Amino acid sequence: MEHLDHLEHLDKDLVDELAQVARETVRDELREQGRKRRRAAMLYGASGAVALYAGAAVALAVGLAWAILLPAWAAALVTAVILGGVAYALREAGRPKRPHAPHRVIGGTAPGVPPSGTGLPYPPIPAEPPNVPGMPGADPESPHHRS
Repeated sequence: MEHLDHLEHLDKDLVDELAQVARETVRDELREQGRKRRRAAMLYGASGAVALYAGAAVALAVGLAWAILLPAWAAALVTAVILGGVAYALREAGRPKRPHAPHRVIGGTAPGVPPSGTGLPYPPIPAEPPNVPGMPGADPESPHHRS
């Protein structure tokens, strides 16, 4: 059995070396993926900035076209209203559609049973708030516990 002791040492060294190689390989791969993603993010950001300037140029052109018929201040106001309307329409188009809540009470009182369907009534509301030590309005004679 003694002749196998040196093999156990070799196995441990081999496992340690394989683990080190695996760690380095994974680290290099993650670093490369990070580099590619950073580059893609920079290109997307630059694309957004250029698109913003293009949109500003279109807004300027629309304003200048309106300025042919209207005073400059009115043309700018009309352009702002148009852009505001487009922004509102885009926001509404991007909003998730929510179904109407049938149990909602408008201008009335809440039902005695919650709309959960369990049939359990709401718990009663106490007439006075509970006396909690350390809270404003608490009994100063009550013991204070600190942890």
